[in-house]
Amino acid sequence: MKIEIIQDDLEDGAVLVLLNEHLKEMLKYSPSESIHALDPETLNDRSITFWSARVNGEIAGCIALKEIDDNFGEIKSMKTSRLFLRKGVAESLLQLVLKEAKMRAYSTIGLETGSNEAFAPAVALYKKHGFEECGPFGNYELDVFSKFFRKGLQLNT
Repeated sequence: MKIEIIQDDLEDGAVLVLLNEHLKEMLKYSPSESIHALDPETLNDRSITFWSARVNGEIAGCIALKEIDDNFGEIKSMKTSRLFLRKGVAESLLQLVLKEAKMRAYSTIGLETGSNEAFAPAVALYKKHGFEECGPFGNYELDVFSKFFRKGLQLNT
């Protein structure tokens, strides 16, 4: 299976459909006030870069990188289509964003994810790539429905 990843301008709507599915799914595990996924109004913020993964032209997943400041980036909107789960899509997207964060010379990258058991595969992937659990950062607050992770980036690795 060949995964093609492109920087996505969101014009074709495929990522939006995937993110809307993601938001609906999150409501199974967290109350709306504890869901920190990007809403449609925020998607075109200049501090956010989106990538989509496609297999034979079909949307397989997406990820975004939000610049918090010159030294810190946050992973947002990481989602794999149900049809492509456990096929390397999330791994490929995460590796791309980590590489991009290093190219931007961020010293740290962070993310927020859910605390429900349904998020265990994502948490395992983050830990595999050196993310460590931490407290809330940025505008986040401590929340039983959230877990926070951070990774220091060494520019020469």
